[in-house]
Amino acid sequence: MSPEEKPENRRAPRVKLAGTVLALLRLENGCQVRARLHQLSATGGLLQLDKALDEGIKVEVMFHVGACTVRSKAVVLFPMWATQGCMQPFEFTDLGEQERCKLELDLQKFLSSPAAGSPEEEQALGAASGSAS
Repeated sequence: MSPEEKPENRRAPRVKLAGTVLALLRLENGCQVRARLHQLSATGGLLQLDKALDEGIKVEVMFHVGACTVRSKAVVLFPMWATQGCMQPFEFTDLGEQERCKLELDLQKFLSSPAAGSPEEEQALGAASGSAS
């Protein structure tokens, strides 16, 4: 088995949420920052922010997706500028095994749905999110 084929070298499956899930970040200084989840996996995700955070800072990230509410410490990675704000990846640093399993199950439901990732699904998710605001 080549190194690329080893399970520990494979990336966790990612679900594209296109900003339909709101997240709250609590910085070490106590400030709170609102963000939208653009992508999510069991190891981390990609946030859409108005202003980039410094690479390497530690945050507490909180959001609700599917039947799972996640509240975990994370570290933010190098931001990428977008047309509106920035996209900032993060990596969970203390997501418990039980929480990770719940999150993986919910993400698997997104991945196994027939229209997963289709524009129609993203529009439906966006409409559902917009009506909840």
